[in-house]
Amino acid sequence: MNTTGRRWVAAFGLALMAAACGSGDTTGEGEKASSIKRLPTPKSEFTADEIEETLDALVAEVNEAGIEPMQMAILLKEIGGFFTPITTGANRAMGELGVTGNVVGPSRQGIDQQQRAEAQGEQIGQAVADGAEGIGVSPFGDAISAGIDEAVAGGVPVVTLDTDAKDSERSLYVGTMSDSAGVTAGQTLLALLPPAPGTVVIHGADDPSWADGMNRMKGARGVLEGAGYTVVVRPILWSPQGEAADVEAMKAQIETADPPVVGLLGLHNVSYRCAMAAEAAGATELPVVAFDFEPRTVEYMRQGLIKATHTQRQYYAGYLVPYILYSIKIIGLDATKAILAPRMIDPGRLNVGLDVVPWNKVDEYNAFLDSIGVTQ
Repeated sequence: MNTTGRRWVAAFGLALMAAACGSGDTTGEGEKASSIKRLPTPKSEFTADEIEETLDALVAEVNEAGIEPMQMAILLKEIGGFFTPITTGANRAMGELGVTGNVVGPSRQGIDQQQRAEAQGEQIGQAVADGAEGIGVSPFGDAISAGIDEAVAGGVPVVTLDTDAKDSERSLYVGTMSDSAGVTAGQTLLALLPPAPGTVVIHGADDPSWADGMNRMKGARGVLEGAGYTVVVRPILWSPQGEAADVEAMKAQIETADPPVVGLLGLHNVSYRCAMAAEAAGATELPVVAFDFEPRTVEYMRQGLIKATHTQRQYYAGYLVPYILYSIKIIGLDATKAILAPRMIDPGRLNVGLDVVPWNKVDEYNAFLDSIGVTQ
């Protein structure tokens, strides 16, 4: 961790200690401060200035209305891995707000998607029973909608993050917009391609039951086909055994496609398999563009075999949700949405955007993550 990061983390630790004592700093004998103070986010080319400005406007409005104690719960699919930056952001925000609450992972492991969703619905019910006045949740699936609706009917607002439950009564969704993310990824690769014709391999989803995966793939495909390229999709196999099958299938596409393959685009966290396929086919000159910031993706970026990746600003998603829940409590949902409007793409969804990280900016991006105390 660099010096800036150590200073920020030390300041964050002090903020958490202060938060444990109450909902604000003391200014005299038992007198509490009447305002929330955000710790400044270190400046970097990757700092999301537009989100920072929106949060400052939200805090100013909440401070004008007056702060109050609050209890909340943030329920995630996982605590580690992809969700580590989300956990960091949520904990930081709750520390600054001085609220009572914590970040909780799944209550059961090793069961199917439907059962995990049902268990998460039970977690929501338990959070309400324990006194939560606001809940943030990363849903496992549509089966969670009943739990969300029951909480909202009982007066507890729910904000979804990372994945949505769009048919529920949730107040807002905070995260990456899959269709626009796919468009951005397609445009990143497009800038690296020779003129059409040519074939582009997309390593993505083709399962209609997974709306986010399909929307991301369709967004990218539309950009590339619109520019005159032939697109073939290699459906992701998520199992550990699926890696070898994915690599072999994309290698075959590189070797046999007509017109010839001119680039590869991975749209999920195992995007590095595209670089593995190019290596296996002896075609390391092909531009490869990836998604997420997995260690293996970073390794291939350092070798120049992946030209860019797209990160989903998980930290900001986690950081926004407690502030939004707190704002809903203090100034109401409509007033909160009005302030968030610059980042909203419709009345129910807030887009945190993407960071496009070129292969030669890995160290700079790592320095940014380090400066905000994120391990990824």
